[in-house]
Amino acid sequence: MHLTDPHTTRTIDGLFTSIIHRHLSEQAEAWLQAKATAVKTEQGSMQLNMAFAQLPRMTTKAALQLKAEEVQEIDALMPGLSVTTWSIDQLSRVWLLMQVPDADQDSYLKKINGLFIAAEMNELVALYAALPLLSYSQEWAFRCTEGIRSNIGTVLEAIMYHNPYPFRYLPETAWNQLVLKAFFTEKDVELIYGLMERNNKALQQTLKDYVEERDAAGRTINPWIHRLIKGQ
Repeated sequence: MHLTDPHTTRTIDGLFTSIIHRHLSEQAEAWLQAKATAVKTEQGSMQLNMAFAQLPRMTTKAALQLKAEEVQEIDALMPGLSVTTWSIDQLSRVWLLMQVPDADQDSYLKKINGLFIAAEMNELVALYAALPLLSYSQEWAFRCTEGIRSNIGTVLEAIMYHNPYPFRYLPETAWNQLVLKAFFTEKDVELIYGLMERNNKALQQTLKDYVEERDAAGRTINPWIHRLIKGQ
């Protein structure tokens, strides 16, 4: 099961391939394609784990230079997804994850979960950004909820910003935790996809309590809090 249908996923895969081709040297692209082939054919996870870790040394961490039509097409294919702030190594990592065979659900989940368990900060950023593009979408709600508890700013932003996964798949309690965490950590809530669409009474009540605490302490209040409380 995908957040998108297989045709859309293949189209995004093709777009990412084209962007990667434009950004990588011939040597780096050949290395990445060879690793993708190995990932598609291996029974275990060794090639995936090694490539995922080694990848930035081959691709660099340069910012993406995207064409306007690429940005528009990605948004049309998967509303809420944007890669404009990604680096080339992040895009390459996400693309590599899209090459993992998913016919065997248990094997697929084991491989991706293994990456989450062993990941360092930048690897986590790529993994959380990739959530809307992974197979068996509903299976990642726990990982997403777990990520919301992180105190690493870039990890939180990978979950919160330009990512349609939380909007589509998080249960209400976890969604509310995400929104509250965004306010507590002073994130740009305007970049949370579906913020107003998933507004709910439980969130509004919690935000009312939060406003009272902030008022009592003489602290400023993000205008978006009032918008959510009013439902506007």
